[in-house]
Amino acid sequence: MSVTWHGPPPPPPPTFGPGDYWRIIRRGAPLLLILLVCFPLLLILRVPERAVFGRTRPITPWITQGVCLAALRLMGLRRITRGQVASAPVAFVANHSTWLDIFVLNACARLYFVAKAEVATWAGIGWLARGTGTLFIARTRAQAKTHTTAMEDRLAAGQKLLFFPEGTSTDGRRVLPFRSTLFQAFLSEHLPTGIQVQPISVLYTAPDGADPAFYGWWGDMAFGPSLLTVLAAPRQGSVSVTFHDPIPVAEVADRKALAQQAETPIAADMARFLTEDP
Repeated sequence: MSVTWHGPPPPPPPTFGPGDYWRIIRRGAPLLLILLVCFPLLLILRVPERAVFGRTRPITPWITQGVCLAALRLMGLRRITRGQVASAPVAFVANHSTWLDIFVLNACARLYFVAKAEVATWAGIGWLARGTGTLFIARTRAQAKTHTTAMEDRLAAGQKLLFFPEGTSTDGRRVLPFRSTLFQAFLSEHLPTGIQVQPISVLYTAPDGADPAFYGWWGDMAFGPSLLTVLAAPRQGSVSVTFHDPIPVAEVADRKALAQQAETPIAADMARFLTEDP
């Protein structure tokens, strides 16, 4: 069953003029070129990397991070980062507002996303997600054990996983209740001693004069028009990324308590943000 958040009606797609198309080309063409060069390079390097290091992947995540840093610079989206990335073993959880989260979070740390299975079938995005090591899961009770085992294997290999416990993206103006199911993997006795879960809040400020939900991506919004709208913006806004204090898993009673502790600082950060930027 889909958990897509529909919320308020999304803003109507804009009508693009000559200046908008120029900005789309000026930003989009070099971004496409970087992807066409770096993604095949990543796939080529992954072959010897897998043979020598297995799941550890000490090389190719640097390519992913570099591409995402370049993408944000080309789009003109200013990134403000607060807090420190916890050292391994750690897994990350974050609120989810938009497809831009993938670029923003990959730019901040070398990590691997946990995504719903249908993302693998999406044109373009699914191709990139598979190549960069995303773990795809079907959010059904029947598959829960299999996916928990897959997450345990990745974490035990030293990979830093990140998932969105809301289960869907939003308009970027709220934090939905965290679903606790995937947190069960962090309580496994097979994981490294001292594993932590680090909450991350990702908060977008729209360009001056734009709808506060400018960067949000929700309901039935298509990726293509959203991408073009962002590329066409005369001036971009900014994104604030805060790495909150990590939560030692050994000190938490169960997955529901862990989900609540992870949600609390992110929701509080969002509440402060909305007060400052109504």
